[in-house]
Amino acid sequence: MVTRPISPQDHERIATAIRAAEEKTDGEIYCVVAHASDGYFFPAAFMATVCMLIVSLAVGYGLEAWWLSIRLPHFVLAQLLALACVLVLLWALPGMRIHLVPRRLRYQAAHANAIKQFLARNVHRTTARTGVLIFVSIAERYAEVVADSGIDAKVGQHVWDGVVRDLTAHAGDDRLADGFVKAIEQVGAVLAEHFPVTSGDSNELDDHLVEI
Repeated sequence: MVTRPISPQDHERIATAIRAAEEKTDGEIYCVVAHASDGYFFPAAFMATVCMLIVSLAVGYGLEAWWLSIRLPHFVLAQLLALACVLVLLWALPGMRIHLVPRRLRYQAAHANAIKQFLARNVHRTTARTGVLIFVSIAERYAEVVADSGIDAKVGQHVWDGVVRDLTAHAGDDRLADGFVKAIEQVGAVLAEHFPVTSGDSNELDDHLVEI
């Protein structure tokens, strides 16, 4: 997924797209992009430890098959030294950690972060419960649309899945800002269909992209 920083011009484009979309609906759109949803040190350390134990077991059987012997204290010390080196490497190079973590766990962390942002940014506190969060977590290559209860009652999940597919496709082409603009337009069209703007509508959430 995209690694290029989002420029101030892109931020302005996204804010303009949010304002344009909300002119046609009582709904509210909020955008968040996270560089990563977790540090992953402990999951990566666990996976590294399991791998080290498997390798150690294979080495032990190999030595036995070749009629070689090593004293148990020395073998255990070698294991601990190798594990310590791996842990220091994971601590010093955070970018390596995510590659040791299963995809399912990465997606769970990103989803949990999306829900956290939905609540922390007060997207769930709009008057008619019509807030929508468009969320991307770059390290996990994950995107999600989180809609409040007022929208979920009228819009099926397949609609948001389509928005996510387009958004991740743009991000995969290193066009994350374009992806956000397109997603905002799509979400805005859905909101305008089910919650058209009324005379008493007010802007309840900030119209910009938040980077965390």
